[in-house]
Amino acid sequence: MPTELVPDVYDLTLRTRGAARYRAFLVDGDTPTLFDCGFPDTTDVLREEVDATGVTPERLVVTHADGDHVGGLEAVVEAYGAETYLPEGGSSDVDGVDHRYGDGDRIGEFVAVATPGHRDDHHALVDEGRSLAVLGDAVSGSDQRGIPPGYFVLPPAVYSEDLHEAEASLERLLDYDFDAALLYHGSSVLEDASERLRAFVEFVGRPT
Repeated sequence: MPTELVPDVYDLTLRTRGAARYRAFLVDGDTPTLFDCGFPDTTDVLREEVDATGVTPERLVVTHADGDHVGGLEAVVEAYGAETYLPEGGSSDVDGVDHRYGDGDRIGEFVAVATPGHRDDHHALVDEGRSLAVLGDAVSGSDQRGIPPGYFVLPPAVYSEDLHEAEASLERLLDYDFDAALLYHGSSVLEDASERLRAFVEFVGRPT
């Protein structure tokens, strides 16, 4: 069943595999927006999770073109007729893309912030009015590494194109204020997220 993390923001579980959990997020509002859409073979679960919220997504925003984030796009379009947004530089062979977005572009109330490193096309989406950020795989929840939840860690190097770039690009998010940060791996950070991200960036950036 979906979990309402903060008002009108839903965490949708699409698959669990051992300690790993794959998910999407649904944000209700003037234009209900689904962030990412799982694998091609998790689309039935995705629809069940979405339908359980009672919210029909009118827009789909993909943070980056990894298979667990973009694989269900065609199924979402077929089921809901959602308008689709993919980042520039992502997979060009994905069908059903209405818009390509880049750094600084606005999608409704969200602004796109390029955060390459995990993938070249990776973007975070920030809505300061709602005090909410969708950070994709730019960072992971601390409990992914066995640390108590509520904090950030870098994604595993094995899953990142350039971990040094991933670390450096986090500084671009420090210009924004948000209380809640949605993460796809590990638990989301739902209190003081921008302050905790700043503390993390300043810590990992210290000389050793």
